[in-house]
Amino acid sequence: MVVQLVKKKIGKRFDGELKFVRGMIEGPKQVGAILPTSAVTAKVMASVIDPQSTLPVLELGPGTGAITKAILKLVAPERLTSIEFSTPFFQHLSSTFPGVNFINGDAFDLETTLGPQKDQQFDCVVSAIPLLNFPMQQRIELIEDILTRIAPGRPVVQISYGPISPVAAKPESYTIRRLDFVVRNIPPAQIWTYTKSA
Repeated sequence: MVVQLVKKKIGKRFDGELKFVRGMIEGPKQVGAILPTSAVTAKVMASVIDPQSTLPVLELGPGTGAITKAILKLVAPERLTSIEFSTPFFQHLSSTFPGVNFINGDAFDLETTLGPQKDQQFDCVVSAIPLLNFPMQQRIELIEDILTRIAPGRPVVQISYGPISPVAAKPESYTIRRLDFVVRNIPPAQIWTYTKSA
């Protein structure tokens, strides 16, 4: 009985990691790290959310849901819209986090993917899209598009594993700031914010 309980706990502990590895094998371009985001990193990313805001939060690239879990400690599920490109990850997330508005779609085409929410203004955007897997112009266009969809002065927060911002500087459009460098992540993660230039 005790052995079965231990096995069950270990199985649950590594369930996210196993789904993540399966996702890497099936779609390596859609996954940007070698393991799911750590709880410490997820907490840092979610810290940009204003819990007092009445606006919803937009999450891009939730993967196995490590960051989603941190976001839901700050906002109610119905206040979160989350876009995941991978269908297996989307199915896992939908069954794991009831009440969240998960969309199986392309974050690089928000006008289509958001559907009825395409004109919705969001409090902020929390993104774990593996931007380094995409051309720079596509990254810039994504950030510029997102910034039109959030409240003035509010941030887009992005995780990356390179030493510099994954999105090139464009001071006339947005301001880049490094929010944190999280060593307790595999690999160590850089957390960046982008806000619309005044």
